[in-house]
Amino acid sequence: MNTLENNYRHEIKFIINNSDIELLKKKLSLFMHEDNNYNGEYLVSSLYFDDIYNNSYQSKLAGDYIREKYRIRYYNNDRSYITLELKGKENNLCYKRRDIITYEEYNHIIKKEYDKINIGNRKLLDRFIFDMKNKNLIPNIIVDYYRKAFVYDIEDVRITFDRDIKSSMFNYDLFDKKRFKLNALDNGEIILEVKYNNRLPNFINEIINNTRLVRIAVSKYVLCMDKKGI
Repeated sequence: MNTLENNYRHEIKFIINNSDIELLKKKLSLFMHEDNNYNGEYLVSSLYFDDIYNNSYQSKLAGDYIREKYRIRYYNNDRSYITLELKGKENNLCYKRRDIITYEEYNHIIKKEYDKINIGNRKLLDRFIFDMKNKNLIPNIIVDYYRKAFVYDIEDVRITFDRDIKSSMFNYDLFDKKRFKLNALDNGEIILEVKYNNRLPNFINEIINNTRLVRIAVSKYVLCMDKKGI
C-alpha cells in the first residue's frame, strides 16, 4: 500500500457544548449521511510517538509551518484492522498518510524488533521505522474518544463529533483495556472537526456559523499532553 502522496485538506476545529449538539446533528442529517464504515458512534484509540524532547508536541505549540506526528490507531477494540498513520500540516492545510499493519507487527514495533517486520511496499512503514531508529521515537501518549461522523460526498466534507476524550499517560499498551484514563476536557464539552477539500458548501458553512461554537487550534493530542504536565 503506497501512501506517501499527500492529499491536502482543510481542517477546522471547535469545542461545542453538549446542549447544542443534538440540534446541530439534526440540521446536518438533513443534507449529510453518517459514515458508511461504522454504525453510529465508534471508539477511536491512538498511540502517539515522539522523541524524548517532545518535538512533535512543541512544534504544534509553536505553530510551525510544517509539522508531522506518527500514531498507531485502531477502532472499536478490533485488532483485525490497525493503521500506522502520519498526520501532517503544511501551509494551513492538513494531510494524512496511512499503512495497514498487523497486531504482530505492532508488537514488533513496540519491542523494537524491526528486523522481524516484512515492510514490502509500505513506504510509510519504511519511513516510520527509519525515524524510530534515527530520531529515537518512543511511545508518548494514548488518546481514546468516541466519534460520530457525518459525510457530504461533494468536496468530501466530513464533520465529526468527538466525545469522552481521555488520555492514558504512563501505560503505552494500546490494547490494554484496563488502562487508567484521565479526562482531557470538562464534562459536556465535545470537539467538532470540519474537514473538506477545496471549498466548504455554503449551506454547511451557514449551519456551522449559526451554532454556538468556540474555535480552537489545538489537537486532541495536545490536550492530552497538557494533562500529562509537559
